[in-house]
Amino acid sequence: MTQTIDVIMNRRSIRAYSNGPVTEEEKTTILGATLRAPTAGGMMLYSILEIVSQELKTRLSETCDHQPFIAKAPWVLLYLADFQRLYDYFEFCEVPRRCRELGKEFRKPSVGDLMLACCDTLIAAQTTVLAAESMGIGSCYIGDILENYEIHRDLLKLPPYVFPITMLCLGHPARELSEKTRSTRFDREFILHKDTYKRFDGEDFKRMYAPLEPPAGAPRRYFMDSENFGQSIYLRKTGAEFSLEMIRSVKVMLENWS
Repeated sequence: MTQTIDVIMNRRSIRAYSNGPVTEEEKTTILGATLRAPTAGGMMLYSILEIVSQELKTRLSETCDHQPFIAKAPWVLLYLADFQRLYDYFEFCEVPRRCRELGKEFRKPSVGDLMLACCDTLIAAQTTVLAAESMGIGSCYIGDILENYEIHRDLLKLPPYVFPITMLCLGHPARELSEKTRSTRFDREFILHKDTYKRFDGEDFKRMYAPLEPPAGAPRRYFMDSENFGQSIYLRKTGAEFSLEMIRSVKVMLENWS
C-alpha cells in the first residue's frame, strides 16, 4: 500500500495527548493542506475557529456532552458551515440593487445552501485529519458541538448564516499505539450499493453487526440490560439525552438560518 493508504487505514480517534504542543510549523502545514480541500464552485463555504483560550476549551468540554479531554487537547479547531461571508460579500457588491434592476429576486440563504456548506465544511475537516495523521498528530471528532446551539452561538459570537458542524481535538498521542485494533466498520457489501438502494433483512443485519458483537464465548452485556445490540445502540446513542438535545439544538439552528 502507498503511504497515503496506510495513513487512512491506520487512523483512529485519539483522546489522550502528550504534553508536547502542536508546533506553529505543524499547524501551518496542516492548515495549508486543509485549505486545498475540494470545495463547491471554489466558494469555500466554511470557516475554522481555532480555540486558543483555555477557559473556552474548558467551557466547550462541558457543553459538548461533558468530555474533559477536550479541555486538555493541545489544539482545538471548530469547523463552521459559513454562508455569512459570501452573503456579506454580495451585500458589499450591491447584488440586491443589481437584482432589482434586472427584475430578479435577491434570495437569502436557504437550507440547500446550508447543505452545500456542510459538505464543504466536513471535507475540509477530514482533510485536516488526514494531514495531521500523516505527521503523527492524532485527532478526535466532536460531533457534540451540534448541541446547545444557543450557548455556542453566544459564546462564539456566531452570526445567523454560520452553523457549527464539527470540532476537532488534535495532538501528539500520549502513548505508543498498538498496530492493530478491532474493526468497528461494516463490511463493504453493506455500504456499497450498485445502481439502486438495497434494503436489508434479518440475516443481513446479523452478518453486518457480527464484528461489533462481543467475541464468541464472551458475556454479552448490553446497555441498560437490553435484549440485543440494536436496543443497546438505540438506548446508548440514538435515544439518549445527548442525542435528543442535538435534535432540539439543530432544529433551533435551522429555524435561525431560515
